[in-house]
Amino acid sequence: MPKIIDSGERRQHLAEAAWRVILRDGLEHASVRNVAREAGLSNGSLRHLFSTQAELLVFAMNQVVERIERRLEALDPTGDPRTTAERFLVELLPLDKERQEENAVWLAFTARALVDPELRECAERSYDALRAGCRRWVAEIGGDQVDVEREADRLHAVLDGLAVHAATRPAVATADRLQAILATHLDTLVPQEKPRTR
Repeated sequence: MPKIIDSGERRQHLAEAAWRVILRDGLEHASVRNVAREAGLSNGSLRHLFSTQAELLVFAMNQVVERIERRLEALDPTGDPRTTAERFLVELLPLDKERQEENAVWLAFTARALVDPELRECAERSYDALRAGCRRWVAEIGGDQVDVEREADRLHAVLDGLAVHAATRPAVATADRLQAILATHLDTLVPQEKPRTR
């Protein structure tokens, strides 16, 4: 009896096929025909689930976000703020093959989002969510002893910069180096005890 695949599973299979095409050939080659071929499906089967290339790409872009969100939801949120923030934020860095591929695909999508309104909407939602997460961790670590808005912007810039460095210079921006830079930055947010006056 043939295996029955529900539409959700098939859509996920197609999103992953789109990622493979993007990683191998570039986003400009992620056409309906090429993604269908990569997934081992006919064009008609793909068009039954995604009527346009734009719809497929938006879904594939959202799948990157959802994978990251699932990893974050599985983490233990307890502990001191500095350690907990690092445990969560390190999940956003491309430290292993899976996250490196997600990062490369995400950067391809965000470049395309500059000229594609549908992808831009997804990119902007993700930007806002990451900025909100940065603000949350800065507030929890630094409390009222830091400029929360400025430091949230700085942390956001550090995370974005590390992601770009990892994609463009992986031999230099190694996993150890990325983690060390993030850890050093988070240390700057920890309030320092003021020296006692006599």
